[in-house]
Amino acid sequence: MPGMKWKMVVDSLRGRRRRLPCSLWFLLLFAAGGLVLFIHQQDLSEMVLQQGPGMKLRSSPRQSRETLSTQDRERGKSDNYQTKGVLSSLIPPMQFPHFEAGKQTATPGSREQSRRTSSPVSREQSRRTSSPVSREQDMTVVHVSKRQRKLLKTTPRIHHTTDGNSSLSSSTNSSPASFSLASGFFTPDKWKKLADVQIARRQLMKEMCAKYKSSISRTITAHHVRNLFVEDKYKLLYCQVPKAGCSNWKRTLIVLAGLAPNARSIKHDTAHGGRYLRELNTFDRKGIMHRLETYTKFMFVREPLERMVSAYRDKLENPNDYYHNLFGKPIISKYRANPSPEALNTGNGVTFKEFVQYLLDVHRPVGMDIHWDQTNQLCNPCLIDYNFIGKFENMEEESNYLLRLAGAPPNVTLPSFKDRNPADKRTSTDITQKYFSQVSALERQRMYDFYYTDYLMFNYTKPFKDLY
Repeated sequence: MPGMKWKMVVDSLRGRRRRLPCSLWFLLLFAAGGLVLFIHQQDLSEMVLQQGPGMKLRSSPRQSRETLSTQDRERGKSDNYQTKGVLSSLIPPMQFPHFEAGKQTATPGSREQSRRTSSPVSREQSRRTSSPVSREQDMTVVHVSKRQRKLLKTTPRIHHTTDGNSSLSSSTNSSPASFSLASGFFTPDKWKKLADVQIARRQLMKEMCAKYKSSISRTITAHHVRNLFVEDKYKLLYCQVPKAGCSNWKRTLIVLAGLAPNARSIKHDTAHGGRYLRELNTFDRKGIMHRLETYTKFMFVREPLERMVSAYRDKLENPNDYYHNLFGKPIISKYRANPSPEALNTGNGVTFKEFVQYLLDVHRPVGMDIHWDQTNQLCNPCLIDYNFIGKFENMEEESNYLLRLAGAPPNVTLPSFKDRNPADKRTSTDITQKYFSQVSALERQRMYDFYYTDYLMFNYTKPFKDLY
């Protein structure tokens, strides 16, 4: 009997449920949907707060994943090369990196953000890096963050750390007053600007090395430091790049060492003779590594094709018995159709076109020479972390800046005289254009390709409009 009553109650309730109006069902569904939407909005708000001000959610989840995975892959490649605190992503050729405003505090809520923003390259640049890069891109103006400029308000000086990496650091006790360029000093604004340029050049160098030279051996041998010259008094290591102020820099180092009263008194052959300056590779392993870890390492570079033309004019076009015999004879013999006996005997009169043919030949009749070899092969900047990368095109200003950083006396400045073939005009952009008009467009392109790595590493734009 009780079972029958219970069944009647259940049937009654079922009938009432079936008789619920449609409007009540609609209200129940609407309320449930509103609750779900409210919870979802709360989750989005928390995500935005965790990401911090200025961060925007990606409009395309697919793009976000692709960009992040690209950065992770590139970071994995570069971690083998770079030390802590250095770059973690790559930039396309012929484009400056955009520097981040500074590091952010690593909190649990910002780990994903830190991973996305740790690279000095913008997210858009990172996305472009994942696709093939065109050489048409040119270097642009250096972009330095406000944070970096604030850090450089005081005078930066070269600081040697115990881990072997020398760097430019700020010193509140050494802010320069306003001095003239002639005395080797600068206004504070000019000083800071030069420091910013050095930060950008070293940054770019690390990026290019991570991208193109990540597979090279990390072991430094005597061969890698064969072109570095030592000045122990001011703890300087100079990598010589011929035709980029090399002779005058050697003269200046001799003066700094106290071995000559002034640069004018040092002849060309004396500067290069090895009597006063010692090459780094002549030290034992311990001496080499000690100086690499504690001395200021610097180099000066020059527009690659302009440097190559300057070398041709100096060594092969002008009288030079050594180079005419060693290089002129085999070049004329191989690349001239009907050479005269006199030309074969003396090696005089090598044409610029013949010189270009020699450089582009994979089976050269005679090897390369330091005067026209690639700068990155001479100084190995992907293996040796240079503290200073100067440019021949701004030699006076940047050399004086480096000398002041090194603590050299105010009266010591880099000389600018030309002691070899002084009657000749210095090789310029116009002169370079004139010489390359003697060769075909294909040869110009191949010569640009020959020095392409130097163009990338040292921030030089294409010298001819028809290059690709």
